[in-house]
Parts: sequence; C-alpha cells; structure tokens
Amino acid sequence: MVHFKSAFARLALVLTLAFAAAAASGQSAPGPDVSRYADEGSRALAAGRYSEAEQAYQKLSSLEPGVAEVHATLGLIYFQEGRFDRSVPELQKALKLKPGLPRADSLLAMCRAEMGQFDEALPGLEKCFHQSTDSMVRRMCGLQLTRTDTDLNRDSDAVETALELNRLYPDDPEVLYNTGKIYGNYAFLTMQKLGQVAPDSLWKHLAAAEANESQGATDAAIGEYREVLKIDPGHPNIHYRIGRTLLARAEGKAASTDIEAAASEFEQELQLNPGNANAAYELAEIHRKAGQLDEAQRYFEVAVASYQNFEEAHVGLAATLMAQQKPDLALPHLEKAVELNPDDSVAPGTGSLR
Repeated sequence: MVHFKSAFARLALVLTLAFAAAAASGQSAPGPDVSRYADEGSRALAAGRYSEAEQAYQKLSSLEPGVAEVHATLGLIYFQEGRFDRSVPELQKALKLKPGLPRADSLLAMCRAEMGQFDEALPGLEKCFHQSTDSMVRRMCGLQLTRTDTDLNRDSDAVETALELNRLYPDDPEVLYNTGKIYGNYAFLTMQKLGQVAPDSLWKHLAAAEANESQGATDAAIGEYREVLKIDPGHPNIHYRIGRTLLARAEGKAASTDIEAAASEFEQELQLNPGNANAAYELAEIHRKAGQLDEAQRYFEVAVASYQNFEEAHVGLAATLMAQQKPDLALPHLEKAVELNPDDSVAPGTGSLR
C-alpha cells in the first residue's frame, strides 16, 4: 500500500469541510444527533482515531444517507484501515450522489488498485495523475499508476510515469525507491528481449559480460568479452574491460599472471585508441606499483593529456614525480587535483611543496 498520511489528512479535511458546507446550505438539516456525530467524527479523524471516526460516520450515514460527503469520508476511513472491499461501495455511493465530488474518483481508483482491480483502476489513476492540481494526491496516484502499469505489462508507460514522478518529486524517498524498481524492471525486460531477438549478437555478449562483471563472475565476464572481440576485434573499450576484470580477479593475490595479462589488454586498447585515458591510467598504476616509474610517468601523462580533468591521474602522476624527486613537476598536478576535488584527501602534501 502506498503511504500517504499527510495526503489522507488533507482529503479528510476537504470532505469534512464539504459536509459542513452542505449542512450550512440547507442540503442537510442537521439535528442534534447529526451535529454530534459529525463533531465526533471530525475530531476523531483529526486525531487519527479511525475506529472512532468510522463509528461516528456509520451513524451519520444512517442519519444522512443522501449526503455524498458522508459516504466519501467513510470510504476514506475504510481505505486508510486497509478495508478496501468496504471502501469501494461507499465511494461509489458518494459519486452517484455527487459525480463531481472532489478527489472521490481518485480515491476510488487507488482503492481498486489496492484490490488488484488494475483494469478498472487505470482510467481513474491516469486522470488523477495527469490532471490533479493537488500535489500530494497526484503523487499518490502516480505511485499507484506505476504499480498498475507494471501489473498490466504496460512497462513503457510505467517508465514514463516514473520519469514524471522523479521530475515532480526529486527528493522524495518513497518516489525514488519505487521508480528505481521500475527502471530496474524495465532494464531487465529489455535485456531479456535482447536475448530473444539477437541471442548471438555482439550486444547480447556485451550485456552478459557487463552483468557477470558487476556480479564478480570474472571468468564468465572475460569469456563474454572475448566473444565480443571475435565478432568485432576493434570494438572500443573491450580490451580495457577485460583488463579491469583481470585486475579484479587478481585482487588479494600475492602474485598473479592476471596483472601481466591485464597490462597487455590495456596496451592493446591503447593501440586501438591512443586517447583512452582509462586504459592509460590503469597501465600507469601497474607500472607505478611495480616501481617502474619512468613507464608510469609516461602513461600518466597520456591519461592527463587525453582527459585534463582526470583527478586520479593527476594524483598518480604527482606521486610518481615525487618518488622521482621531482617536486616542482609534481606540484601543478597536485594543485589541479585539489582544484578538481577540494574535499579529497588524496593530495595532503600540496602545501609542503610550496
């Protein structure tokens, strides 16, 4: 169930005021019992005592069966209590008595969605989300609409709604959580379709490689990247990704041929694309850690020349130059790193070089 405590309170207030206005205008001739139950119900609603509010509005419903606001409020209470099967008929009565009753149609659509009646809920949710001027109610309908679209296999529509929700409520944790699930589901379905329509394509192997790499399945990832190269030997970034995967496989090992193999992959990437700053940086780091400072310097310089705002490469080059006793050459790169990221603590010695 979508959470909407503040919006529920707003709806309750709107309906309570509408009932009061109806009574004052003569649509209802409030006797002492009506006034008492209306007062008890509104106070219980305001305090969140829904059981008490339910009892009061049930009595009001018996006394004033022709007042739409009473049925709508009772439907709202049932909805908040999770008793959707009882909420629906009350909301239907309210809308039959007063078709234009504010927000009752939106609440009915959300109630049907909670009951899994997605086909019936869809039109009302779409109308609410696209037309409501109440921000909180619109948010509620949007969240329910993404769920409804997903259950009806309207996945692209769910993504469109999720994008709009993110635009309207960029800092809302519940919105971020639910829309993130929508995007993840859509990505999964898209990759699944890729496997169905092009099981032997470069893109299918590339998707499988990236998925395996993200899960730490390094052997499987390397195998899939190799399949990409069989199809297109010059495909950009593949040697780089193989090198990165080999380095990940080498982590925690005292010595490994994976590091040598990774260096070879980075070199091949640079042969295909001399401006690949990432490959140059990784190769420079391998040489720096091996104490091969001249080679490390050369590749760090390639990295920063290809991508001038590469903070880590500037830091690595500065560290290499410092190890070579070249503080004057190191200083500009440390300063550039600090300029790019003042909060990073990777270059603490900048001041001592002045």
